[in-house]
This record gives sequence, C-alpha cells and structure tokens, in this order.
Amino acid sequence: MKNIVYSIAVLLIVSCNVTNTKFATNSKDYEAYLSPNQVETTSKHFELWNSKIKPDSVQLLSFSNIAGEYNRFFKKTGEITYLKKAEKALVKAVEIANMNKAGYRRALARNYISQHRFKEALTLAEEASKIGGGKTETQSLLFDVHMELGNYKKAEAYLDSIKDMSSFGYLIRIAKWNDYKGDLDTTITFMEKAMAKAESSKNKTLLLWSYSNIADYYGHAGRIKESYNYYLKTLELDPQNAYAKKGIAWIVFSYEKNGKEALRILDAITENYNAPDYYLLMAEISEFMNNEVAVIENMDKYYTAIKSEAHAYGDMYNAYQVEFYLNHTEQYEKALNLALKEVMNRPTPEAYGLLAQTYYKMGKYQAALEVVENRVKGKTFEPAILYQAAEIYKANNQLEKVDALKQELLGAVYELGPASKNEILSL
Repeated sequence: MKNIVYSIAVLLIVSCNVTNTKFATNSKDYEAYLSPNQVETTSKHFELWNSKIKPDSVQLLSFSNIAGEYNRFFKKTGEITYLKKAEKALVKAVEIANMNKAGYRRALARNYISQHRFKEALTLAEEASKIGGGKTETQSLLFDVHMELGNYKKAEAYLDSIKDMSSFGYLIRIAKWNDYKGDLDTTITFMEKAMAKAESSKNKTLLLWSYSNIADYYGHAGRIKESYNYYLKTLELDPQNAYAKKGIAWIVFSYEKNGKEALRILDAITENYNAPDYYLLMAEISEFMNNEVAVIENMDKYYTAIKSEAHAYGDMYNAYQVEFYLNHTEQYEKALNLALKEVMNRPTPEAYGLLAQTYYKMGKYQAALEVVENRVKGKTFEPAILYQAAEIYKANNQLEKVDALKQELLGAVYELGPASKNEILSL
C-alpha cells in the first residue's frame, strides 16, 4: 500500500529527513476537533436561491449561487452527490448565460477538475479563452488543467503569461510548478509568500488554502513540528476540516508510529466525512499494526463506497482502484485496463507509474522497464513512484539504478510510511 498518498495533494520530494527528534504531538491540541458534530448541508442562502428555481427556470443567478452552495457542501462532507448537483446547476448556467459566459465555463471546468474529467475541463477552458473576459482567470485555469494532463510545456507557458509576484494566484501556481520540478525549498519560499498575502488579506478561504498546503510542504521537507502547527491553524479556522485532521493522523502514524491514535483520528473524521480513500489509509495503518481483520474490514468499506449506486465517482478513484486490484484482489487484467484508461485520461508520470507497476505485478518486467525509462524517469519525484521504479529496475537486474534510488527513498520514509524503511533496504 505504498501508493496510498497518490491523489491527495501533490507529494514531491528531494529529501525529508526528520531532524527535530524532540517534537511530539499532543492529543489535547486537536481533541476538540474530533467531536462528531453534524455538518450542515443547507443554509438560508441555499434555501433562498433554491426556491427561485422552477422546472423552466432561467434564473441565472440562482443556478450560480446554488452551485456554489453545493460545492461548499461537497467540501464539508465529501459526498460526491453534492459535486454532481453543482455540476448540474453549472451546466444549466452555461446553457442560459448571455453575460459572463467565460466565467460560468471556468466554474464548470473547475467542477470537472474535481471529478477528474480533465479533458472536458480543457475544452471549457479553451472556450472561455475564445469568448474573452477574465483573461488572467482563464490563463490560470489553463495552467491548472495542463498540469493535471501532464502537458508541462503548455502549463509553463500559461504560468509565464500570468506572472505577477504580488498575486496570490500566481504565487501558489509558481509554488506548484517548483514542486513538480522537485525544488522543494523554492516551493516553500513561494508558498510562504502566498501565505503572507493571505494573512494580510484576512480572507478565510485563502488562509485555509495556505495553511493546509504549507503544512503539506513542511511535512515533505521533514519540518514536522511546523507541519503539525499549520494543520492546527487550519482547524482553528475550520474545525470540521477533514484534510487537516487527516494530515495530523499521518504525522501521528508515520512520524510517531502510533497507529492506534491515528486510527482514532480517522474514525472521528469518517463519522461525518465520506471519501473512500480514507478507508484505504485506515487499512494501511491496520496492516502496519498486523491487524488483518481490520485491514479486510476497511478494504470492504472502501470497495462498497466505490461501487455504491448512490455515488458517481467516475474516474476520480482510478489510481486507488488500480492499487486495490494489484495489491488486494490480484485482478491484474482489471488493473491493466484501468491503468490504460488512466493514462488516456491524464498521461502524467504518475499515471504511467501505475501502468508500469501493473506490468511489474503481471511479471512483464521488460514492458514495465520500458514505461519507466520512457515515461517516468526524470519526470517525477514522487516517492511511491520512485519506489516502484526501483522494484522494476531490480527485477530487470539494473542494480546500479536501484542503489541510486535507495538513497533518495530513505530520505522519504516519512512520506512513504513507517513500514517503508525495511522495504527500501531490502531492494
């Protein structure tokens, strides 16, 4: 389960040796945020605008506002149904809009990005560009979409087109670009500048984004205490923030090797937040604790959530599902078909890494090696992908390349999880 952190936030690394051995988490810091408070999925604002929508409605502002509320409910609950309802409202807004046509297309494109419908998002972004209006917003969107699709040269061109060191939007994107390039120090420098912008603006949305993302980056850099503190700052602003709680759970598990406490945190999250990948993380922790019963239970919960007719995840969990087929059900042909689909949807080094891993599991070592050499090598610094590459090099008896990767991977044990050290040493 070494790939559990693959769609969460971007996880690139050059070295993350943990140096602050005196740091320790304290459950009193976050205990108040673990109460299973019911998440509100309605509001006076929502009811007002929803009441204005009739079967033949052309109330453009109503659809726009309703979509915004549904998106907020999705972020609070993880329920995919809200994201789909937001999509439906935005599709209607795009259909009837006579003004701000580009803006509604951008909004729908961002909804599609959340659903991993990247090619459809690109089409909408290009339409918005042709319509005109909000040029910087559209170019920023085009950068985001091309990064998701692995079109890095195009993404860089759009990044250059919005260059403005005083802009929060530019700073977070130049940070993401340097993260992709593997320059973690520069990434953190730009994120800290963006965070300063957010703090001076006192904009809660920007503050939440800044604190949760800087917490991630500090974790990648081995600055665990700072990572922990910024997850706590995120929770101070948004006590129900599942992402920040999950970040703390990872620190407790990977840094402190306290699986029991990490599971307690995750159990509290999943009381009111529904995202299948949380069960995979819980299964990974249970595996570390040698609790096979809990592993199976959490895998069953994951699979039930993914296959539930009440959900419409589409391609959102393709990467997780490939891992599930490879490592837990050994349905290699299903894994291969899904990995090939993922490569078609978003031909990134990470997607090709999944394909290479699938070939490796199937015993097709030469095919796996070709994918690594042509599509992965030198194109990503994500530790789980590099670990898979090392396994493939070993299977092809290219031991010098294995040794070169081992040193880098040993610096990424925090990201890969506490069981990874012995696995790396055994390569």
